[in-house]
Amino acid sequence: MVAHSLGSVIAADLLLRLPEHVDVSALVTIGSPLANGRFKLGDLRDVLIDPPVHLSWWVNFRNAWDPVATRRGLSSAFPWLLDHTINTGPGLHPVAPHSAVTYLGHGTVADTIGYALFGSKFKGLVPFDNGVEIALNDVEIKTLLGLRYCHLIKNELSGDTRRRYLSALRSVQAQAVSDLRAHNKSINRPLPSQLARLDFDYTDEHSLLPEPTFHQNETSKEEAATLLTAVAATNVIAPFEITVSKEVEQAALAELASEMGLKRQFGSDVLEAGKRAQGIVRDSQNLQWVKVGALVAGTAALVVGTGGLALAAAPGLAGAAVITSALASFGPGGMIGGLITAGALVSGGGLLVGSGGGTMVAGLAGDETSVDQLEGFIALQLAAVILRQQHKIDNDPAVWQLLTEIEIKVSREHERLDEISDKKAASVAALAKKRTLVGRALKYMSDNGLEPGEPETAEPEPKALEKRAARFIPQLRRAE
Repeated sequence: MVAHSLGSVIAADLLLRLPEHVDVSALVTIGSPLANGRFKLGDLRDVLIDPPVHLSWWVNFRNAWDPVATRRGLSSAFPWLLDHTINTGPGLHPVAPHSAVTYLGHGTVADTIGYALFGSKFKGLVPFDNGVEIALNDVEIKTLLGLRYCHLIKNELSGDTRRRYLSALRSVQAQAVSDLRAHNKSINRPLPSQLARLDFDYTDEHSLLPEPTFHQNETSKEEAATLLTAVAATNVIAPFEITVSKEVEQAALAELASEMGLKRQFGSDVLEAGKRAQGIVRDSQNLQWVKVGALVAGTAALVVGTGGLALAAAPGLAGAAVITSALASFGPGGMIGGLITAGALVSGGGLLVGSGGGTMVAGLAGDETSVDQLEGFIALQLAAVILRQQHKIDNDPAVWQLLTEIEIKVSREHERLDEISDKKAASVAALAKKRTLVGRALKYMSDNGLEPGEPETAEPEPKALEKRAARFIPQLRRAE
C-alpha cells in the first residue's frame, strides 16, 4: 500500500480492519500528518503500539519542506516503523513539497516501492542476520542512542551540510554495527535485533539507511542525565567532523529526550548545562559548549591503561567487565568508544576513588593529563551536576570526592615545585591552572549547597584532616 497525506490516516486505520490472514508486504506513507499534534489518533496510537502481525514493514517519507508532515517522523507515534527524510527543496509553489508527484518522483521513494514489489537490486549473496530478541547491555544502549541522535540531527539539516552528514552517518552506522557484531561474537553474545536491523549494504550507495528507534519509556531522569550529557559531549560521527548549529543539536536532543519518555525541555537543558559548566570552569560567559569527547578520550586511555578506571554496573545492564572489555575492543575514540568513555567519565559514581582510584586521581592530576584534558573532564562532571541540580535529581557525592582528591594532589605538587622551580616554568604554570580549574568547580558546588555533609564521627579521620589542611595551603601561603 502507498498512502499519501490524509490517505495515510485511512491506511493506518485500514491495517486494524484487515483480516489477519491478509498479508500486507509493505506500507509506504508519504506526506503523512499522523504525527501532527492536532490529529487525535485515539485508538490508532494504542492499538498500533506494536506492529500488526500481517504487515511486513512500514516506511514513512517526510519531505523536509512539507508543512503537512511537520518536523516529526511518524516513529514518534508508532515507534516500530522506519522514518526517512527526503529533501526536494521549497519548489516554486507552496503545495509542491507536499505533492504526491513530488514524493513519488524522488529516487529513494521509488526504490522503496520497487523493493516492496521486486526485492533488492543487489545481485550478490549477502549473509542475513536478523539478530536475537534480547535486552540491550550498556554498550549497546549507548550505541543505539548515539545512532538515533545522529539520525535526528540529520533530519534537521538541509542542503550540502545534510548531504555530507548523511554520507558520514552511513559510514559510521555501517562501522558501528560491524564492530558490535565482531565484539559480541568475541564474547559469545548474539547481536540484539534492534541493532541487527540497522545493518545495510554500505557498498550500494542507493541502499536504504535503516533509521533506529530509541523508545525506553522507563528511563529514569538520573540515567538520562548521564546518557544525554555523554551524547551531547561526544562527536557522534567521529572520525568525521561536521559542525551543526546549537539550534539543530537542541532540537535533536529535545526529540531524543521525548523518545526516552521525558519532557522535551530536559534535552534542551542538557546543552545549556554543558555551556554553563564550561563557563564556570573557564570563568567566562556566553560560551558555546565545545565537544569534550576528544579531550577526555586521551585521559580515559591513560586511566584505563593503568587500571584506574572502575565502572559501576547499572541495574539490568552488563557490568563493568563488559564495559571495560568494550573499551579494550573499540578504544576510547570513534563513536562507540567515545560514548562509552564520556558515559563513564560523566558519572561520578562510576569513577571509584579507592582500589585503583588513587591511580586514576594521579593520572588526572599528573602531567600525563594536559590542562585542556582536565578542563574537559571537569566540565563534563560539572555539566551533569548542574543538570541534576536543575531537575532535582539527587546529587552524586562521588563527584565532590573525586574533585577534592584531584585538588589535593595538584595542590601538593604545585607547592612542591613552586618553591624551587623558575616562576615562569611551564610545569608550574600548568599545575597552577589545573588548581584554578578544579577550584572553580568546587566553589560552584559549595556555593550551591552541593558539598556533601560531614560524617558524624567523634574525631575527624586523619584522611579528612589531611584534605582540609590541603584546602587551606593557599591561604596559609598568602598569610606568610
